[in-house]
Amino acid sequence: MDHTAPVATLLRRIAAHLDLRAAEFAAAEGLHPTDLRALVLLLDARRDGHRATPGWLSTRLALNSASVTALVDRLAKAGYVDRTPDRRDRRRVLLALRDRGLAVGTRYLGWTAGSMTSALEEFDGEELRTAIRVLDRLEQAFTSSPSVRA
Repeated sequence: MDHTAPVATLLRRIAAHLDLRAAEFAAAEGLHPTDLRALVLLLDARRDGHRATPGWLSTRLALNSASVTALVDRLAKAGYVDRTPDRRDRRRVLLALRDRGLAVGTRYLGWTAGSMTSALEEFDGEELRTAIRVLDRLEQAFTSSPSVRA
């Protein structure tokens, strides 16, 4: 019996729910869903100590450079992000969340985390560590496999 098919089906369903929640939240904030994804990615980069650039964002959002430029222009104009020259390489631009972008990203993650936390409370540490290993492996599989666009 194939035990992976139900897992794949559930992951697709969860992804669809997260997409719907993101679209709903973004609309309530007056944002496009891609703008919200960018804010969350920048929040993750900040947490991880990563120096985010438009090129980095382009790769993670699967957008061309013109689209990322328009996205960053929009977010900067609305006060969500700042663009600053990289002190190490003045040709590069670094992206950083402003307080407004940080607040929106944090609010969105809190909104989705509430549902996840309550659903995961019934599992013990060992079960959750197993789930983390599975999800980490799946993330690695996606990040190491070629893009459809390749």
